[in-house]
Formats: sequence, structure tokens, C-alpha cells
Amino acid sequence: MAQPDSKKIFFENLSGAGKAIAVLTSGGDAQGMNAAVRAVVRMGLYVGAKVYFIHEGYQGMVDGGENIKEASWESVSSMLQVGGTVIGSARCKEFRSHEGRLKAANNLVKRGITNLCVIGGDGSLTGANLFREEWSGLLGELVEQGSIDADSVQKYSALHIVGMVGSIDNDFCGTDMTIGTDSALHRIIEVVDAIMTTAQSHQRTFVLEVMGRHCGYLALVSALACGADWVLIPEMPPEDGWEDKMCQKLSANRAGMKRLNIIIVAEGAIDRNNKPITTEFIKDLVVKCLGFDTRVTILGHVQRGGTPSAFDRILASRMGVEAVLALLETTANTPACVVSLCGNQSVRLPLMECVQMTQEVQKAMDEKRFEEAVKLRGRSFVNNLKTYKLLAHRKPESELPISNFNVAVLNVGAPAAGMNAAVRSAVRVGISEGHKMFAVSDGFEGFYKGQIKEIKWADVGGWTGQGGSLLGTKRTLPAKHVDKIAEQMRMHNINALLVIGGFEAYESLLQLFEARTTHEEFCIPMCMLPATISNNVPGTDLSIGADTALNAIVETCDRIKQSASGTKRRVFIIETMGGYCGYLATVGGLAAGADAAYIYEEPFDIRDLQANVEHLTEKMKTSIQRGLVLRNENSNENYTTDFIYQLYTEEGKGVFDCRKNVLGHMQQGGAPSPFDRNFGTKISAKAMQWISKKLVETFRHGKGRVFANTEDSCCLLGMRRRALVFQPVVQLKDDTDFVHRIPKEQWWLKLRPLMKILAKYKTSYDVSDSGQLEHVVRNRPKELDASVAM
Repeated sequence: MAQPDSKKIFFENLSGAGKAIAVLTSGGDAQGMNAAVRAVVRMGLYVGAKVYFIHEGYQGMVDGGENIKEASWESVSSMLQVGGTVIGSARCKEFRSHEGRLKAANNLVKRGITNLCVIGGDGSLTGANLFREEWSGLLGELVEQGSIDADSVQKYSALHIVGMVGSIDNDFCGTDMTIGTDSALHRIIEVVDAIMTTAQSHQRTFVLEVMGRHCGYLALVSALACGADWVLIPEMPPEDGWEDKMCQKLSANRAGMKRLNIIIVAEGAIDRNNKPITTEFIKDLVVKCLGFDTRVTILGHVQRGGTPSAFDRILASRMGVEAVLALLETTANTPACVVSLCGNQSVRLPLMECVQMTQEVQKAMDEKRFEEAVKLRGRSFVNNLKTYKLLAHRKPESELPISNFNVAVLNVGAPAAGMNAAVRSAVRVGISEGHKMFAVSDGFEGFYKGQIKEIKWADVGGWTGQGGSLLGTKRTLPAKHVDKIAEQMRMHNINALLVIGGFEAYESLLQLFEARTTHEEFCIPMCMLPATISNNVPGTDLSIGADTALNAIVETCDRIKQSASGTKRRVFIIETMGGYCGYLATVGGLAAGADAAYIYEEPFDIRDLQANVEHLTEKMKTSIQRGLVLRNENSNENYTTDFIYQLYTEEGKGVFDCRKNVLGHMQQGGAPSPFDRNFGTKISAKAMQWISKKLVETFRHGKGRVFANTEDSCCLLGMRRRALVFQPVVQLKDDTDFVHRIPKEQWWLKLRPLMKILAKYKTSYDVSDSGQLEHVVRNRPKELDASVAM
């Protein structure tokens, strides 16, 4: 494990002693808000600050009294998995008036609160900024009224504001993902997957309305995630005559043996004249023009409800801690900021810059500048729209470029949810680029046996939502079979290779690169997409399939913890998969609210185990009823799951009893999460475009064939912090621990102190990687675009 750099700043240098922080949720609720509240409270208490809940949003701030309560560590227990917001949220007209804000200021000063953490949408955050700007004037008025004394004005002279965006619509500019969006996508995809089975039975067309009065993100991403036939969003109204085009598309799909059609409509969908497009209008249109049996489903508030996804819990926990850091570091001259996510990194952005750009989007839509509105939404939105158009709408054969290149795609290693979405994307983008696509069954084992066949556009219809690997996948490496594989590549004239898989896929590409010296057949562009639940591939922060596995772990942990409700105190020992990589145990532990997570990368001994037991015993005596301990399957060969279970059972006698659970292969199964569907879809599309470019660059006209033997023609496409990067696999060798099949440095190890702090351990927290205040950039350069993740 990488040792801390001496230049790194640790959290001991920042203290919240003598400070009071208040947290409130305002506007519409969103899943994950409770995780954010929990993180703010526990991090605030950890640094020595007083922390207050403000119940019922700004209304509670105005009304004061029992609405503003001091928070304790125990008061946020068991809320991580709860949807909505347990401290309540309300729209408040009174806060919009000067008198209302005066009352609110008085209530805060009485309790010495000068640090506000506001979780809400752009309206809530704009209100907070106005309150901050008026603060000194409000205090002056309160002195004149005799409500506070002059000393209070001096003592509480500045109000500091940090915002977190909680909105299922993902309509706030400056952040890739807002709290609640991923969970809302989970609700939508669950419904769409269920509807598809009944639609297929009866050969029906379904028109689904999803939320998004001013923003089409949910509609667009859910359409991408389920392979919908048509999508309608407010930012990009369809061209005139869209009705006929849509009916032609639906009819063509049915003619191609597809038994169902799915049309997704954002509630704010409009045409080019700003006239609403309703679900009933679309239903009547389809029935009238095509005579298809058509039904409408309006999802409504189902999208706001339910338990938060693993992604939202982790996002909200990271942002909550970041918000406390930002409040501790702020000065009287620091502008109000929002903490948000860019790629895989925390950033801080000036609040009003984000709000102004968000308002510009609506203005552009009102003025029918739709292309500009899409760009203002950010590169993530633009990517989603481009990818959807590329995959959903097939060009006529006459319009396709003719490349005469053959590209093979295969899965290698263990199955991971999202592999099929990646294959579908590769096939359709490849066909759109004019290539002939070939599917290889059963990985390299199928390759040398000749299990290779051409795959067409329609062959991959409906693959996005399927779990596992429909092509079949094996762990067989190519080194022993290079002669036979080379022969098959000659026979099928394969000009490029796309390999989708985990550590075996990475090793395979290294072996094929080495084989170039003896077999010219491998002197072709080759690209690997990381797809493994273990997330143990060097060169990438995230892998296809890891999010689905995390959700499976978190959902099971929630159920296991709930099974102990109403019983005596109980601790659960849960074993996760991951080989020697502790990603699932650590990040799953953070999302499920674990008390400890044992992993190979952070060695532990009997003293650590004893300290953990004692810590848990102390907590059990004073507050919590249920404990959760995660253990990575290969964390230690001697301290097995059974050993840890027996140790906790013995040492916890009289305080708690123990249960153990090995999650096993249920972490590998199930339908892919929305994140994995979209991540797989979009990085696969990007990889195919890279392959097309390399094929043109490496085609030798004199020889009439492709010849690529440089390091940069054999790459892994991975997400690194904010960037999506094509990295030559040979250059990643030095970053790899081949014995334990893990990267030598792993970003998520920085989340471990965060998990410990939220579980009430005293530990050092490295703040060198925390967000710095930046400015909103209208369009980030392409090479810095990691927004492809969602």
C-alpha cells in the first residue's frame, strides 16, 4: 500500500472547536439526503464542532423553537438506508420575504450558528446565498430591535454557506451527478424492466412518463439504459415531422421481429414551438397511425421514493464530509460554494456561478436556442445524447461508410453485469462506422476453437438490461493457443480486437502484445474495457460491473441488519468477493454503514481485531443495536471469516451475539445497475471510435492491410480521476502486482479513513485530495471528460 507523502496535510490541522454547524434539507426530497446529513453531523462532531438539525427546511429556520435541535452521534444512526429526508423538507414562502430572513437570522444567532450546510436544488441554494449576503444587515436590524446585543454582531459577523445539490433531476450545472439521481434511475429501470416482460407477452407499445419538468436527464439516461425506441426531452425538441419518423421507426422495429416498443417521455417534453408533448398524444398517435396496442404508464413520485442506491450513499457521504471541510476552511471573503463531483473527484464551485449557468439553460430553452441549451447542460448530457442517437437510430445501408474492416469483440474472465451493454454498444457503433462486426463466444477458448460469427445490428437488441455474459466468457488466457488464434484471425481477416473483461483480459492483451514479435496477425489495434466486479484492473478507477455488485452487497446488508430489528444487540460478519482487492468490502462498507472492513491492502493483526471488538462493545453499550463488519475473502489467510466470527462471539458475550454470512456469487448476478449499463455503453462506444481511428491510421495501402505494432495500438480505456484515458497496457505493467492481481496504487484506499470516522474511530484523514475552489467551465476539453461515467 502506498505510504502517505510527507507533504500531505492531515485533518488534525483543522479544528471545528467553538464552531456551530447547522444542516438542513430544502425543496424536493431526494434519496441520499439522509446519508449527506449523517456525514455532516458525524464529521462535524469528529472535528469538535456543535452540529444542529434544522427540521422542515427554511420553514424550521424561520419558526425556530423545537425545529432547531442539537444533533448527537446516535441521532443519525440507522438513517443511511432510509429514502427521503428524516429531518423534513418544506417550501417556505416566508423565507423569501425580508421579515422571514430576519426571524431566521435571530434564531441562528441565539444558538451561535454561523455555518450552514444546505442540501437542496438551485432555488434553495440561491436563497441561502441571498441570506448570506444580507447577514450583516440583518444583524444590524436585530440589534436595533433589541433582539441581540452588539457583542453578538461582532462574534457572529459572517455567515458561511456550503451547498450540496439534492435533486433527482440532475438539473444543476457544474456537477456530473446530484444526490438522488442514481436512485431515481434505479426506480425507473426497475419499472421499465418489469414492463418489458409484459409488453413482450402481448406485443404492446408502452409510453412511459418520467420526471423532469425542465431537464430531460432522467428520460435520456433511462432511454439509453433500457434501449428505448424513442425519447422526448425538453432540451432537444424533435424536428418538425417527428411524428411520421417515430411511427416509421416503431414499425421497422416490429418488422425486425421485435415484439415490443418503449417510448420514454420527460414530463416537460415540448415540440419546436414550445407546445407540450403529452403521453396521451403519443398514445393516440401510435394507435391511429400503426394500430398497435398501446399503454401509458406515468411513474410519478415512485421515482423520488425507496432506498438510496450504493452510488448515492457514497456520493452523499463523500460530499457531506467535503462540506464540513469547506466550512472549516472558509473565510469571510470566500464565496458560498457547492461541493460536487467531477468524474471521480470532489470539487468545490462558486454557488452563484452554478446557479447562473443553470438559469441560462432555461433561458436558452425559452428562446428556442436548443443546441445551446444542450451544451450548457454539460459534456455528460451531450455525451448521453450523442450516444443515444448513435445506438438507437440505425442509418440506412446506403448512408453507412464502407470501411472493409472486420472487428472482433469478446468477453474474457468472470462475468460482470454490464458486459452485454458494452457488447451491444460496440456492435452498433462498429456497424455505424462501416465495419463488419464479429462476436467470439467463450473468450479466447472459443477464439482458438473457431467459435466466431458475424453479429448484426438486430442481434444485440434487448441486450442492455441482461446480466452475465450472453457471448459466454472463460478465464482461458491466449498464450498457449497463439498459433490457433492467429490462424482464426487469418481465416476471418480480423483487423481489430475489442476485449471486455477483468484482470484476465488485461493479462491477455499483454500476451497478445508480446506475440506480435512472432505473429503479424496480432499487429492490429487492440483495446480492452475493464469489466469485473472486483474493480482490480490497473489503469482505471472504475470497472463495468462493480456498481451492480456494490448494490447487491448494500441491499443484502440492509436486509441482514433489518432482520435483527426488535432483537437483542447483534453483530453481523459479512464476507465479500474481490480476490485480493478490497474495493467491494471498503466501498460496500461505506455505503452500508459498516463498523469495520478487513482487506488485504491494509494489513491487520490480532491487536486490531481486539480493538475493533472493544470499540463495537462500547458502542453497543451506549447506543447502537446492530453492528456490521465486512471482510474481503482473501484479506488474511489465517484470520478467516470463521475465525473473526468466533472471536467476536467470544469477546462480545453478555453485550452482543454474532451471525455470519458469505455473500458469494449473488454479487456477480442480477440485472446491471443503470450506472453499469451506461458506463458500459458509453466507454464501449468511445473504444470503437478509437479503434476506427487507429484502423485508418495503421492501414498500409502498399500492403493492402492493417499493420499496428506500436505500444499505443494496444490500450486499456480507463477512468482516471476526471479523465477517460487510453493507456498502453505495456506501460501499466509497473503499476501492477501480478501475484495478487491488483494495482499497486488504488484511489479508494483514501475512503477508508472516511468509513472509520463515520463509524466513530479516531483516525487521520488526508485532506490533500479534497476539492479546491474552481470556476464553472462551460465545456471541459475532451481529454478531461470523465462524465461518460453517467
